[in-house]
Amino acid sequence: MKQKAYAAAGVDIDLGNKVKGTLPKLLASTHRREVLGKVGGFGGLFALDVKKYRQPVLVSSVDGVGTKLKLAFAMDKHDTIGEDLVNHCVNDIAVLGAEPLFFLDYLGTGKLEPHVFTDIIKGFARGCAANGCTLIGGETAQMPGFYQAGEYDVSGTIVGVVEKSRMLNGQKSVKRGDAVIGIASSGLHTNGYSLARKILFEQLKFQPGDFVPDLHNTVGDELLKVHVSYGPLVQALLKKFNRAGRPDRVKAFAHITGGGFVDNIPRVLPAKCDVVIRKGSWEMGPLFQLLAERGGVDEAELYQVFNMGVGMVAVVAAEQADAALKFIRSQKRRAWLIGEVVKGAGEARVE
Repeated sequence: MKQKAYAAAGVDIDLGNKVKGTLPKLLASTHRREVLGKVGGFGGLFALDVKKYRQPVLVSSVDGVGTKLKLAFAMDKHDTIGEDLVNHCVNDIAVLGAEPLFFLDYLGTGKLEPHVFTDIIKGFARGCAANGCTLIGGETAQMPGFYQAGEYDVSGTIVGVVEKSRMLNGQKSVKRGDAVIGIASSGLHTNGYSLARKILFEQLKFQPGDFVPDLHNTVGDELLKVHVSYGPLVQALLKKFNRAGRPDRVKAFAHITGGGFVDNIPRVLPAKCDVVIRKGSWEMGPLFQLLAERGGVDEAELYQVFNMGVGMVAVVAAEQADAALKFIRSQKRRAWLIGEVVKGAGEARVE
């Protein structure tokens, strides 16, 4: 059979349709009862149950995973990238108290490789199922000549919901004396990879498959550790500590992504409050120690580029700090009291 002209030009529609035919089975684990229709339509349909809320507020976020993809390409390991992306997006809306409802993905590549596509979607599905949100749709674009051979890009959009009266607003509730709790990350998560790759692969001459005793792992596997989802933990904390009819005890969360402590924590602070983060008050982890000791990067910049072992920060009333810390640890999460809220100008500093 003569090859179709579009396929000869690099875009195989028939292959794309064949690969996408596996989606219903892959996405079954993410189904929620509110979903209408089937995957593959021009738009995903989700019937929000408004009876559960007095004033539902939809919360959305969009993101990618940056140059962490370079590790996936180098190691030909693609089943964690989708999970990274879902968890990152879940965390971004969790800081407002929102429950995730549905997620949409975008995958752009030069040539569609079926096993790569399937592994990426498996990661999306695993992340969505773990967070209780539906993978409701997406887009796969074949763009020959646009991407390097063997490379692709992914992004995702999440939509969640929160009751307006229960939406977290640290700018109104945070005050001097509040405690700051740091919750452990699994590693770099999805930020700082351009600098980390420069240090590890260009300066220190490591290869992704090199086993490093200090890391107890290969460099590649350490860098591909999945971005932690804090969504279920945030919901559990709010349910336990923030009850209707009394002041909120858990006041704010900050997702420590690009910008580290100094750029992310100020997003949830009042104009007249600062947060002081105490260095050495948490277990940093061997990867961050390696980057700090051998990277030749100014210490202040390290805390702005990397999460340094803390992926989420919670601001809680001082008298509830011990109880909140105990509860977080009971949920099998490592956490530490890492700072406090002081008088200031809406900034965060590491001392």
